[in-house]
Amino acid sequence: MKRCFHGKKSLCVLLVTALLAMAVLGGCADGTGESSEDNSSKESTVESTQTDSAESGETTGADASGESTEPEGSESGSAEDAASGQETGDRYGGSIVVGVQQDIDSLDPHKATAAGTKEIIFNIFEGLVKPDENGNLINAVASDYTISEDGLVYTFTLRDNVKFHNGNVVTAEDVKYSLERVSGLLDGTPLISTLSTIKSVDILDEKTVQVTVENANTELIYSFVAAIIPAGSGEDETADPIGTGPFSFVSYKPQQGIVLAKNPDYWQEGLPYLDQVEFKIINSADTALLELQGGTIDFYAYLTDSQAQALQGSHQVISSPTNMVQALFLNNAVEPLNDVRVRQAISYALDKESINDFVGGGNGTLLSSAMLPTLKEYYVDLNDTYGTTANVEKAKELLAEAGFSDGLDLEITIPADYEFHMQTGEVIVEQLKAVGINATIKAIEWGTWLDEVYNGRKFAATITALTCDMTPGYLMNRFQTDSSKNFINFQSAEYDEIYAKAQATLDVAEKAEYYKELQKILCDQAGSVFIQAPANQTAISSKLEGYKFYPVYVQDMSTVYITE
Repeated sequence: MKRCFHGKKSLCVLLVTALLAMAVLGGCADGTGESSEDNSSKESTVESTQTDSAESGETTGADASGESTEPEGSESGSAEDAASGQETGDRYGGSIVVGVQQDIDSLDPHKATAAGTKEIIFNIFEGLVKPDENGNLINAVASDYTISEDGLVYTFTLRDNVKFHNGNVVTAEDVKYSLERVSGLLDGTPLISTLSTIKSVDILDEKTVQVTVENANTELIYSFVAAIIPAGSGEDETADPIGTGPFSFVSYKPQQGIVLAKNPDYWQEGLPYLDQVEFKIINSADTALLELQGGTIDFYAYLTDSQAQALQGSHQVISSPTNMVQALFLNNAVEPLNDVRVRQAISYALDKESINDFVGGGNGTLLSSAMLPTLKEYYVDLNDTYGTTANVEKAKELLAEAGFSDGLDLEITIPADYEFHMQTGEVIVEQLKAVGINATIKAIEWGTWLDEVYNGRKFAATITALTCDMTPGYLMNRFQTDSSKNFINFQSAEYDEIYAKAQATLDVAEKAEYYKELQKILCDQAGSVFIQAPANQTAISSKLEGYKFYPVYVQDMSTVYITE
């Protein structure tokens, strides 16, 4: 049977049955091999569609007749379905202020490393495809795509009359430039590691671009969310960012925020509604609460349970699952954490249930490895390994075996901008006392955390959350020994070998079993103490409607409108 994928609703059986939407938190490190987005889910099962194609023998984003199944302007979030109960014409206009916790680390979409940046620039840039709020991958700059049966050739058809914010229509040359830039074909330096498999990008005609890759990978299509930018524009780091998204760049002030304006030429008919969106940096939880209550900001995500309780009644407070794995990350290369018994002792010492109850109101999902439970086909529950409540005696026993019967000192570095992680750290410090570990918190700014901890690996322990996109291997990838994003310095030859097998197979069930083996190795070796997939509690002004939670770490403002 030849398989047909529809660009809007369906992909391969491998992923779509597992892509059960996820939603958002913050202060996080990215699970990709290149970004630290470093930071989304309504549990909706997406069915895969298979269609025989007697003619093409290819996986395609069109139906068997060759006609696109996606009418213009019909994507999720269109003006017709963005909201109900109000005349469409009344939704337009106005501006809002969105509180965010991270400063922008780069306005170059191919080089941005912080999730706090990615959530904002989602509104500015788009790839050939992009995610929607239901866990589907939909067509964006591309109106259609096909994948050859051997998985080595991707052919994208460009959507008609998609314009950059400078007014120029997107061309095949822009797509070629963007893909060659991120893959490393342009200058030998890949900016997105998963796309380094690209061998060539060829323009077949003014509307068609063909991409040839070295190795078939059933998860690769998700990497084509990489931003399409004007040819040559990425060479000037100081230039205003230009994309195709619903909002265009207006201004940016470090440590203050970024202002975006409505893109009147946006290809998705009817969107956006708002004239302007300001993302205001607020790195103090107390300040954020006061600004919400005072009405100087309209939107703020990643609330702690205490903040959410304080806003009940005055705001819409919505809780949704996230696409993140929060953990006490341990640097496996520094003493005494280079001893697996010490790492295992810390795993036994933590009471994850108490952490979840105190910080997240009991809304999170407890974990013991780096895989999201919403990816059901690939997830294995390993919570019995160390338990979800503290086993003090077992922890003390392992510490004694490792030569620390009298205890040890442990410094936990935490980005102070994130109250959720700070409160988690405070709970952990108290729990570790019971087993003789004297833990202290070192609070630092987010930018410093990125430089010293995430990139520099100059830490013993840290608390953050890793985000996952819609691919099951997204987090597994980063714990390979040689991964540039393996900031905990986890090393396992067995893990590396199995990961390579997982990437090589095109068999869905076999890949799932490999991923389960990887989770077990990471858990047994206590690479870090994985705590939970936290719930995201978001405060939204009562005057706003239309906001949609996504399965990835983004803040899509295109469907938001003001009701007052």
